[in-house]
Amino acid sequence: MNVPQLVASQKKYAQTTRLQSNAERVKTLLRFKQMLEENEAQLYKAIHADFHKSAHEAFLTEIAILIKDIEEAIRALPKWSRATKVRTNLVNWPGQSFVKPEPFGTCLIIGAWNYPIQLSFAPAIAALAAGNTVILKPSELAENSAQCMANLVGQYFIPELFTVVQGGVTETTALLEQRFDKIFFTGSPAVGKIIYQAAAKHLTPVTLELGGKSPAIITPTAHLPTAIKRLVWAKFLNAGQTCIAPDYVFVHESIYEESLAILKDQIEQNNYDLSAHNYVQIINERNLERLERLLQKEKIAFGGKVDKINRTIEPTILRDINLQDAVMQEEIFGPILPVIAYSNFQETLQLIRNGEKPLSAYLFSNDNREHKAWLNELSFGGGCINDAIMHITNPNLPFGGVGQSGTGSYHGKAGFDTFSHYKSVFKKPRLFEVPLKYPPYSSTKMTWIKRLLKLS
Repeated sequence: MNVPQLVASQKKYAQTTRLQSNAERVKTLLRFKQMLEENEAQLYKAIHADFHKSAHEAFLTEIAILIKDIEEAIRALPKWSRATKVRTNLVNWPGQSFVKPEPFGTCLIIGAWNYPIQLSFAPAIAALAAGNTVILKPSELAENSAQCMANLVGQYFIPELFTVVQGGVTETTALLEQRFDKIFFTGSPAVGKIIYQAAAKHLTPVTLELGGKSPAIITPTAHLPTAIKRLVWAKFLNAGQTCIAPDYVFVHESIYEESLAILKDQIEQNNYDLSAHNYVQIINERNLERLERLLQKEKIAFGGKVDKINRTIEPTILRDINLQDAVMQEEIFGPILPVIAYSNFQETLQLIRNGEKPLSAYLFSNDNREHKAWLNELSFGGGCINDAIMHITNPNLPFGGVGQSGTGSYHGKAGFDTFSHYKSVFKKPRLFEVPLKYPPYSSTKMTWIKRLLKLS
């Protein structure tokens, strides 16, 4: 594929006035929805080939989210895209002031492998809703999903508007050498730095959706069975290969042993297994080996079995973990949950603050003072109190990280904003104006200007 020619054709198409039309954008979004609905079975087959994920779970975690994103964008597009009047200060009276969103132009979206359809198509939906053209580079690790997306997008869209470029480092490098109007990346902080450096050469605005070690805390005031039921679901969904999964959990020492017992019971009750259609494979052998190295045999409280043939690790609980252990030095991104005992809530918050700012954080507590301290003293992208992961399902909550866990956000209106430039406009009447700014200057004019500035 001739990447420079592709980018040039999209830039030319982006400059046409047709993408400024809401009717045209809605037409594009409806076609996107049609593509998803008409090819559900094909998408499920591709995801299953990459992860052995069931159609039920693929629908819930990938397709359903995308369809709701499209429906929300179609419904709200007239409101999102209209010019918004703002107050005009007295210095500029008489006149009108407003802010008008416009598309950036041609956008590069680099997707992630862990939810290959959702994390590639969701930002594409936001970009198209905002009136941009899109070049999507899905992760090559989920190769079947990437191929499926390329085939479907090629069937339903012209490449000048929306196309998929497949490949690995070579193709991504070639894309990053081009000048885009916006780059959106989902992946690791290490690769995020490379994306940022490449974008800086062209001063291209970037949104980075990264990750990190997202903490959870269970305090003595939590309703323990409910807290652990929700925690277990969130942690082992997609075999822990979720950027906002609880990476590790602090449990108060007074409920530590009880919590370990309930964790074990809940995992057994959920019966995680490929044959039960509620569990998935690790993406590849390299990641399987990486996760196996994090298993500290002497600290396994439950699980730990590695099946190299089926490429799975059973849900694993590690006990008596300290912050110096190898499993605490990197984002786990797999079905291993370190459980750390704590005695002082404030000291635990400080320990979390000592690390990088996480993408997500979770607190299981029924103490409002703990809620307030957690909310005010921890910096994180987003999170939940008495739940986990579910904040991502509300389109009214912007999703994104902070610091090492990312920059910028999307979902719902936040996604439209991410792919839009908001231009500020002041409109002055043709004839009337206050002539204080023009020469000749005088002390009288200066006095009036100061009065007006104080009143503005």
